[in-house]
Amino acid sequence: MSSGTRLLLIGPPGAGKGTQAVELSSAFGVPAISTGDIFRHNVKNETELGLKAKAFMDAGDNVPDSLTNDLITDRLENPDCAGGFLLDGYPRTPDQVRHLDDFLANHNAALDVVVQLVADPDVVVERLRLRAIDQGRSDDDESVVRHRLDVYQEQTAPLIDIFTARGAVVAIDGIGEITEVTGRIMAALAERGITAA
Repeated sequence: MSSGTRLLLIGPPGAGKGTQAVELSSAFGVPAISTGDIFRHNVKNETELGLKAKAFMDAGDNVPDSLTNDLITDRLENPDCAGGFLLDGYPRTPDQVRHLDDFLANHNAALDVVVQLVADPDVVVERLRLRAIDQGRSDDDESVVRHRLDVYQEQTAPLIDIFTARGAVVAIDGIGEITEVTGRIMAALAERGITAA
């Protein structure tokens, strides 16, 4: 892998990771890699992976590490990731962090920064309720969303401690207009010497 910006977006479901991933991907000229999008693509096309993933997604559970790791590793091997990438929704567990660390180390690369989007759970539930109506998504039902937030707190929030110990985390308020949140992220990255081309 050549030099380039390697970002990770982390935060609870509905914190705006997908929206900000699009903005940051465009700003830095790197591909946004969303596990959610990859899973939904496979579900829609009824691939073998998609059928396996759908059962977990419909219940609001994370897809198992082994399936997720294989899928992400395959994606990161694509030529468009050689000059950097933005991860959205991966890693979600300590095992996935170890897998990503190993993958990057094998390619003489590392993450530049972890952007943590912070959002109030009640705001998130309302945001996702509206998204469910707008997009007809079965994984945005309120009970499923509350379960996903619990799963996030239990499994993913501890990763913030791992990355914080490495000095890699910038915490950003994820609530507000899209451009406001993007501005906060870009300012925080600039303070670390990470600027868009």
